[in-house]
Amino acid sequence: MSEHARAVIAKQSKSFALASRLLSRECGDEVAVLYAYCRRADDEVDLAPPAEQAERVERLYSELTSIYAGEPQSQPLLAEFQALVKRRHIPEEYPRALLDGMRSDLGPVRLASTDELLLYSYRVAGVVGLMLCHVFGLSDRSALKNAAHLGIAMQLTNICRDVREDQARGRVYLPGDVLVECGAIGVGDFGAGLVARSVKRLLLLADRYYRSGDAGFYALPLRAALAARAARLVYAAIGDELARRHFDALRGRVVVPTWRKLWLVGRAVFEELGSRAWSRTFGRTRRADPSLLFRSGATPADPVTWL
Repeated sequence: MSEHARAVIAKQSKSFALASRLLSRECGDEVAVLYAYCRRADDEVDLAPPAEQAERVERLYSELTSIYAGEPQSQPLLAEFQALVKRRHIPEEYPRALLDGMRSDLGPVRLASTDELLLYSYRVAGVVGLMLCHVFGLSDRSALKNAAHLGIAMQLTNICRDVREDQARGRVYLPGDVLVECGAIGVGDFGAGLVARSVKRLLLLADRYYRSGDAGFYALPLRAALAARAARLVYAAIGDELARRHFDALRGRVVVPTWRKLWLVGRAVFEELGSRAWSRTFGRTRRADPSLLFRSGATPADPVTWL
């Protein structure tokens, strides 16, 4: 594996880099390649001039088609991703859904409903959880739903953390129905109090998705489960930090201190080992929360409908 992929995950996501240390070297390398591909796709669009972003997205679709067609790739990262999807049998619909999410980011973003937000979160993060399941060697396909729910929870947390930065880029992911329920009096209403109430509402929703995601760790090999649980706890801690500042997401970017991340990694090990010991002794029914369904934001043609 190229050092580039390792460098990308180390620089761009310290939380994932920390959690990935719990994996074997081979599995950690594969996670780094997957992360680097997703980050490259995101940067290709976000860092391009607005007039070029639509063209960049279409280029990413063409690259993906070429990758899955088995055509030679001139860029080392794309060649590594191609080898990964072939070796781990990652369905094309997953990275293609990721690009669908990036396409929906073109131009000003305004989401009318929570369903639209959940669909977006599935596309840009839920499918990443599904791709990781293939990398990790998931033993029970029914736990794919849990993995998608965990990705959605993490994305909801990201959205709550990045409200100010996203707004500066013309993107408002706080859905209209939540803003209205929290007291919005017009399209332009975006005061600190309204944002705080909306962020609190979305973090409560994220907690439900986190809990549903937790129920799927049993289906992962031990080291993969430890890494996934550690990443989950660190991401959820972002919401805890927001709660400490009374959900004021406009004050500045929330950061989880390094000492707390390390403590959470230790907690993840304790919880996962305890959960497995409990399951071996008493047994346990695990399934995704069936109430976390899309109501109107998906169509039968969209893979998200099975969630």
